[in-house]
Amino acid sequence: MSQNPAPGDLVDGLGRSGPPGQPIGGLGQTVLVTPDFATPVSRTWRSSRPVAVGAIVGIFRRGPADPTFRRGADGSFVRGVRTPEGTATLQLRPLAGEATVEATAWGGGARWVLDRVPDLLGHHDDDAGFIPHHDLVAGAARRFAGWHVPRSGLVLDALVPAIIEQRVTGQEAFAGYRRLVRRFGEPAPGPYAVTGLRVPPSAAGWAGIPSWEFLTSSVDSARSTAVVRAARAAGRLEQCVGLAPDPARTRLRAVPGVGAWTAAEVAQRALGDADAVSFGDYHVAKNIGWALIGREIDDAGLADLLEPYSGHRYRVQRLLELAGAMRPRRGPRMAPRTHLPG
Repeated sequence: MSQNPAPGDLVDGLGRSGPPGQPIGGLGQTVLVTPDFATPVSRTWRSSRPVAVGAIVGIFRRGPADPTFRRGADGSFVRGVRTPEGTATLQLRPLAGEATVEATAWGGGARWVLDRVPDLLGHHDDDAGFIPHHDLVAGAARRFAGWHVPRSGLVLDALVPAIIEQRVTGQEAFAGYRRLVRRFGEPAPGPYAVTGLRVPPSAAGWAGIPSWEFLTSSVDSARSTAVVRAARAAGRLEQCVGLAPDPARTRLRAVPGVGAWTAAEVAQRALGDADAVSFGDYHVAKNIGWALIGREIDDAGLADLLEPYSGHRYRVQRLLELAGAMRPRRGPRMAPRTHLPG
C-alpha cells in the first residue's frame, strides 16, 4: 500500500492506492477494491508537455446542452461515457501548472477510462514533421501548444453523433442527439447524475430505437438507418482502434451511410488521427481557404492547400478552429426545420 500515490496510481474511495490493475493491500493482507460504482477512483497524470484539457476534450461536446458533457464549477471537465467494461463518468481537473491533470471516475468503466486518460489527452500524439507553412498556423501552434489530438478509443461514441450531424444544421443535429440520449441513455454513475449527466445508449440500445423516435428527433430515415447499421457492426468498428489510419477509415466507410466526412469525425476523436481533415464539411474548406489565402475554396482546393501538411492536415484544421480563423458570415442563419423529415 502506498501512502503517497505515485503519478498514474489509482486511488480508491478509502484513500488506498496502487498501480492500475494491482490489488491494494494493507495490514498484512491483500485487499481488492470492492466494485462500489458510487465510490470514485482517481489518478494524477503528469505529462512531459503542456496539456490544455479544455481545448482537447471540447471537441467531444455536442452542442451547448450536450447531456453527456459538463463543465464543473472547479474548472473540471466531465463526460458520461460507455466503455467496454460498463458505463463511466470521467472528471478531468487541470492542476497547478500546465502539465498535471487529476482524473476521477465512477462506474463499472471507471478503471477503463482512467487507464486511457493519457491517450484521451493526446499523450500519443506525435507532431514530429509538423512545420507551419503559414504565419497564421504558426501563431495558432504557439498559442495552443497544449492542444494535442485526442484518442478516446471509443468508436461508436464518436460515430453515432457524427452520423446524426450529417447534412443538417448543428442546431438541429445537437437537439436530435440530445433528445435521443435523454430518452434512451441512462444516468451517468456517480454524483453528476443529479445534474442530468447521461451516458449514451449501448450498441444494442441504438439499434433498438424505433424509427418514429428518430423521426421525432428530426433524424431522417437515411441517418437513422446508418446509425442502426453502425450499432449492429459495433464489434468490428471498435476494432478500428487497433488499425492504422487508412484501414481504419476504410472499415468505417464500409458501413452504408458513413462517408469520408463521418469517418474523419470519428478518426479525429476516437483514433487520434492527426491527418483526418474534414473533407465534405460545409464550412471547413471555405474557412481554411479564407484564413490562409484570403478566399473561399472547395475540397479540391483544400487538398492542394494542405498538401504540404500531409500527415498533419487535421492538426492544421483544428488549430485554426481554436484560433477562431473563420470567414465572415453573410446573410441570416438557416432556421431550424419545424417539420418531421421524411
